[in-house]
Amino acid sequence: MEALQRLYPIGIQTFSEIREKNYLYIDKTEYVYRMTYFAKYVFLSRPRRFGKSLLTSTLHSYFSGRKDLFQGLAMERLEKEWIEYPVLHFDMSMAKHVDQERLERLLDFMLSDYERTFGLDTTAGDANLRLTRLIKCAYEKTGKKVVVLIDEYDAPLLDVVHEKENLGVLRNIMRNFYSPLKACDPYLKYVFLTGITKFSQLSIFSELNNIKNISMDEPYAAICGITEDEMLTQMKEDMERLAAKLNISPEEVLLKLKGNYDGYHFTYPSPDIYNPFSLLNAFADGKFGSYWFGSGTPTYLIKMLEKFGVEPSEVGGKTAAVEDFDAPTETMSSITPLLYQSGYITIKGYDSELGLYTLDIPNKEVRVGLMRSLLPYYVSTPTEKTNTMVAYLSRDIRNDDMDSALRRLQTFLFTIPYCDNTRYEGHYQQMFYIIFSLLGSFVDVEVRTPRGRVDVVLRTKTTLYVMELKLDKTAGEAMEQINLKNYPERFALCGLPVVKVAINFDSERCTIGEWKLQTIDKW
Repeated sequence: MEALQRLYPIGIQTFSEIREKNYLYIDKTEYVYRMTYFAKYVFLSRPRRFGKSLLTSTLHSYFSGRKDLFQGLAMERLEKEWIEYPVLHFDMSMAKHVDQERLERLLDFMLSDYERTFGLDTTAGDANLRLTRLIKCAYEKTGKKVVVLIDEYDAPLLDVVHEKENLGVLRNIMRNFYSPLKACDPYLKYVFLTGITKFSQLSIFSELNNIKNISMDEPYAAICGITEDEMLTQMKEDMERLAAKLNISPEEVLLKLKGNYDGYHFTYPSPDIYNPFSLLNAFADGKFGSYWFGSGTPTYLIKMLEKFGVEPSEVGGKTAAVEDFDAPTETMSSITPLLYQSGYITIKGYDSELGLYTLDIPNKEVRVGLMRSLLPYYVSTPTEKTNTMVAYLSRDIRNDDMDSALRRLQTFLFTIPYCDNTRYEGHYQQMFYIIFSLLGSFVDVEVRTPRGRVDVVLRTKTTLYVMELKLDKTAGEAMEQINLKNYPERFALCGLPVVKVAINFDSERCTIGEWKLQTIDKW
């Protein structure tokens, strides 16, 4: 008889449901136990779809005294008392894309629900006064201190971080709502908040200065997400099933999972962290899909990239001190903090002598998904048509047929609507960067050599392409520059044949005008 199919908690963020229905659960309860003893007010920042809500729900079950849900987990051997506390759990993810009126209405709804639970009259009034009354009432009626859990505290504000006026209005509402958390300290057992942006960044906890921020604390590096060790131990059978389905070895499965979904670090040193949402979807579907981006690319990110004038090739490859990528949103002078907290770049290394972190795009899924989101700003065409072009282009490049690839691109660009900014060379450079990134190959722009900078370098498994781009000139002039500055010399030791690619773009036709190719087999 065939074994029962493993149940993966895709989109399920309620701890009790996962445990009662025997869904896969990666045991994080030792972190939960630890974080409830060393501080009373705790804050955790992680990107979306990283398990913040499930962690908050786990805390809810723990403080509700649900010992039955923790059988077989680390918490079962750690906790001895199992006291039931009154829990006020506010999920602010319901407050996305709201204006002032809708946000106030949602807070009223949340408070009214708890007021009825504790036998209070539901009356309109200031949210902070109602929350204060609610905390005191819960304490008096139960004789136990109150636990307050606030999940995604910054959700109402993320979509308006680029709108100064709306941000101020909504921020004041939220600051007012959260303000009792300090005044009610004598009645509180524990306060936990999650979000994407750091609490200091939206200036809504100015009064609550006693929060312990564990977001970059090494002991909690793996509190959200799935480590490779957890996957190899708690998901070993899942990997074997996926390998059998795809007819590849478990080792190959691990390499593909690692390339697509691994690579996150929220402190240094840190184990490699896999995106849990993407990883579980890959096991459930039996394929390596793009899941994190499929769940929605935040509009605020695209708008902020535009606001700061960040080119696609500039998203990764950054070096920064911690205060640079942890700066307040209102005062940040670059988009780096938002990219880091949103999960589009992550920590890749640390120079302890200089105190500098290396930040880069975590993995293939994020790189490809981000580039797909940015491509419409460079190529105005229906998504299906673009995807088809990229697929055929990928085959051309895999076959080392750059001539066919450029001919395909020439035809494609000629048939799409006119794009803005096509009269400067950088537009085409960034367009190439995006398109080649979608192929999953290594691509870089403005690569330094002893005699200058190469416009685009593309490396496949079999070939390295050195590209010089010109606008309204000739391919001959582009090739002449490659030869004059001897760009290929920089890559003589790469172990691959080098192809010189000279391209001229025609700004009137908004496409490739002509090109020349020349292969160097021997040095």
